[in-house]
Amino acid sequence: MDATTKKRRHDDTRAGAEDGGSRCDFRILNAVRQIIRAADIDSRKLAADHQVTAPQLMCLLAVVEKGSATATDIAERIHLSPSTLVGVLDRLEGKGLIRRVRDVEDRRRVEVTVSDAGRVLASETPFPLQYSLDKALKQLSDRQRQRLATSMERLAELMGARETEPAPMLEIIAVHKRQRRIARGTR
Repeated sequence: MDATTKKRRHDDTRAGAEDGGSRCDFRILNAVRQIIRAADIDSRKLAADHQVTAPQLMCLLAVVEKGSATATDIAERIHLSPSTLVGVLDRLEGKGLIRRVRDVEDRRRVEVTVSDAGRVLASETPFPLQYSLDKALKQLSDRQRQRLATSMERLAELMGARETEPAPMLEIIAVHKRQRRIARGTR
């Protein structure tokens, strides 16, 4: 840590103590806002660069991973409600990235499969926020990651967000492994 950073932290700590912690409150709120903004920017970049939203990409990756899946399977895998998933599947199908095929023996059952274009998009499209977070966290020691995780969980608890279902995310490592397998043409 350089001298400037140490001085800033010392000044911030002293200022927080002097004004009853309101400076820290502001810093925490600002950090949360920056995280939300970064997620929004990444989502917009994904849509602009690849014409697919984060939920669409997650859905597509879930189908690629399984080979074919029902909407219920996909909804459970990526933690979306079935009604929300229908709209996502409609948009993916409209873009020619998936196909929905009704089972000939049980017409209630619909299998979702990925098209060649969907497979290419899944293999070439990064999941920006998860990737950049994973890369940044790897620069921290195990102890630093543990402290950060504990602090973030406590913040979520203080904000009353612990009972809220996490936004649908696939595991970072699984996404990268899957993308490499897709690129190689294996599953």
